[in-house]
Amino acid sequence: MARFIFITGGVVSSLGKGLMAASLAALLQARGYKVRIRKLDPYLNVDPGTMSPYQHGEVYVTDDGAETDLDLGHYERFTGVPARQSDNITTGRIYRDIIAKERRGDYLGATVQVVPHVTNAIKDFIGSDIDPELDFVLCEVGGTVGDIESLPFIEAIRQFRNERGRMDTISIHTTLVPFIAAAGELKTKPTQHSVRELTSLGIQPEIIVCRCEHPLPESDRAKIALFCNVRKEAVIPALDARSIYAVPAQYHAAGLDAEVLRAFGIEDAPAPNMARWDDVMDRLANPEGEVTIGVVGKYVVLPDAYKSLTEALVHGGMANRVKVNIKWLDAEVFEHEDAEVAATLEPCHGILVPGGFGERGSEGKIAAVQFARERQVPYFGICLGMQMACIEGARNTAGLAKASTTEFGDTEEPVVGLITEWMTAEGLQKRDAGGDLGGTMRLGAYDAKLTGNSHVASVYGGTDISERHRHRYEVNAHYKDKLEQGGLVFSGMSPDGQLPEIVERPDHPWFIGVQFHPELKSKPFDPHPLFASFIEAAVKQSRLV
Repeated sequence: MARFIFITGGVVSSLGKGLMAASLAALLQARGYKVRIRKLDPYLNVDPGTMSPYQHGEVYVTDDGAETDLDLGHYERFTGVPARQSDNITTGRIYRDIIAKERRGDYLGATVQVVPHVTNAIKDFIGSDIDPELDFVLCEVGGTVGDIESLPFIEAIRQFRNERGRMDTISIHTTLVPFIAAAGELKTKPTQHSVRELTSLGIQPEIIVCRCEHPLPESDRAKIALFCNVRKEAVIPALDARSIYAVPAQYHAAGLDAEVLRAFGIEDAPAPNMARWDDVMDRLANPEGEVTIGVVGKYVVLPDAYKSLTEALVHGGMANRVKVNIKWLDAEVFEHEDAEVAATLEPCHGILVPGGFGERGSEGKIAAVQFARERQVPYFGICLGMQMACIEGARNTAGLAKASTTEFGDTEEPVVGLITEWMTAEGLQKRDAGGDLGGTMRLGAYDAKLTGNSHVASVYGGTDISERHRHRYEVNAHYKDKLEQGGLVFSGMSPDGQLPEIVERPDHPWFIGVQFHPELKSKPFDPHPLFASFIEAAVKQSRLV
């Protein structure tokens, strides 16, 4: 039966709980255990799908079509275990389901309350969809202890631990140990207060992870252990690492995985096999060159909006043993002067236009596509980036000067339009153009068929692929012939031949646009083939300039 590890945070947010959970899962995996990680988000949104990337960062999409927290991306990248709809829950979804039950009369007239109804729903989520062979389930609670929103989750965990027993559940609390420059020392009091708050809510943590910028002295570890009622060895320092992929080894050296196993009473665990992570760090630490990739986007002031994309580019660099320098470029800057476009993009060895929504910056993205096409610079268009490549091709190589997308308003030449019907394994899916924004997109994994002699078929090493989607608009297949006459070949289509999935230019060194999000499936130990090939092309470009 699976054991459960509950991870909470205190003092401040952004302490790296998600990274710690992913690293711990990777270490347990390296010891031969099977793991799964879940995220409990206290906010009232049903999911992050309609949240601004400026507030929440990227939306991570699973194979089964869930729009989830970006931490699930960390979980997948570190463990290789595909996340599911059942691995992310929000207060909004819980309340929505409870209210629906109440309206149906499922509670038989009872007064619906936080305890027991909300807490029972949280406990049901924690224990649901657990594969029999799993050894550990890690559950991270978003936010910080003491937040009003998180109280039902903490109470549910308290109840869950009582019901399952102490030998099958443990609690890990992540806190901040700040360095006060004026005093020249680390301060443990915030950690003490945070643990006291958690304990007052009925949960005594077995392990305390201390996020700090300076090494944690043994005396401070002893003080935290004394006042927080844990063993000194269970006070784990977490210092800044040179790369997120160095974190698993760093936590192993600090004794985190050993302490977790000790807390469960497991004494015969095999030593971790860290060869996979040693290879990842060797490739990161010893590059044989470097390339610069210009990412022309809309949310470039907040890199977390493109978290999976950033990591996938790094993975592509690992595959080619080069360092990837990412140059974040605001697409709006390119909407004024062609000279600005050329001056900014000329130092780049590859140009990437990522996904996004809305008209802002679209003409700048089209200008970036035109630069890449005309200057023979490797170009990678993802989701909206593929659509912009099709509009640029329509305008400049297919003779459709007024080509645009209906996403930006009425147009005489709708090269890109709203998708209202598509086929899935469950049958025909339909959406209303005027419906809610949340959950109305083509979401999750869909199959595609590649042309046998195409560039992408050689990159993938086959003609049948499955990739994750998140979009509301599609390239209009009615323009396929005109665009192909202009040199933009449709080399990947949906199995029924109705929806364009990939376009490429055979007369270009590397020009590929994809409707899906390949970055969501890339991992440090298994880089996505499109990113590995794109960076390889950028390396060749770097030798030409």
